[in-house]
Amino acid sequence: MQTFFVEIKCKLGKTYEVASELADREIASEIYSTAGNYDILAKFHVAADVDIGHFVAQKVQSIPEISDTHTIITFKAF
Repeated sequence: MQTFFVEIKCKLGKTYEVASELADREIASEIYSTAGNYDILAKFHVAADVDIGHFVAQKVQSIPEISDTHTIITFKAF
């Protein structure tokens, strides 16, 4: 199992639409609204053999109201 986070910047006024679409797709384990450079922080868990780059491109960045993402790959939980 791989765990990673994606910071998501939404088009102006589209944060709730993006959060709803992420929830509807049932791909994120947790979705948070954030303040700062990005609007949403989403946590994902995928199988060890899943390519994270392809997953983000196909499942997350395909939401039209997203303008930018920043992926944070994790290595070990403490």
